[in-house]
Amino acid sequence: MNPLRPVAIRIGALPWLPRYSRPIIAVDKTIQRVTRGKLTLLKIADLPSLALTVRGRKTGEPHTTPLLCVPHDGGWLVVGSNWGHPKPPVWALNLSEADEAVVLFEGHRTPVSVRVAEGEERERLWAVLLETWPNYDLYARRTDRTLPVFVLTPEPG
Repeated sequence: MNPLRPVAIRIGALPWLPRYSRPIIAVDKTIQRVTRGKLTLLKIADLPSLALTVRGRKTGEPHTTPLLCVPHDGGWLVVGSNWGHPKPPVWALNLSEADEAVVLFEGHRTPVSVRVAEGEERERLWAVLLETWPNYDLYARRTDRTLPVFVLTPEPG
């Protein structure tokens, strides 16, 4: 395991980190753009990440956001945690109203279908997510909202 991964997990648990989410995301987007999605802040720490492009629910314009992800069953899992903020991230609101999106993972663009895991499936997938990022439990305790677990499945073709 990359020695930076435990450091990243520790940093991700710091209560003040969410205040710096905008500059962190801006730096990560720049790194991804320059490397065509092959390198991210999360990848440096041996954490899987993707760039998610989804249309805005109000504007219809595509928006791309770098996210921690968990590759699972040929697709990806992402969580609308927003570091445990009371409000969900905008990308999660957009994704919850979308049927489709595009994932850039390890330099490859893949159209995906989108659904939110519910009930028993969500609980099972939550355990899978915690293996990669145990801070999701911390983020869930910081907020009253249920953190959505999105299942992104590659479209055939």
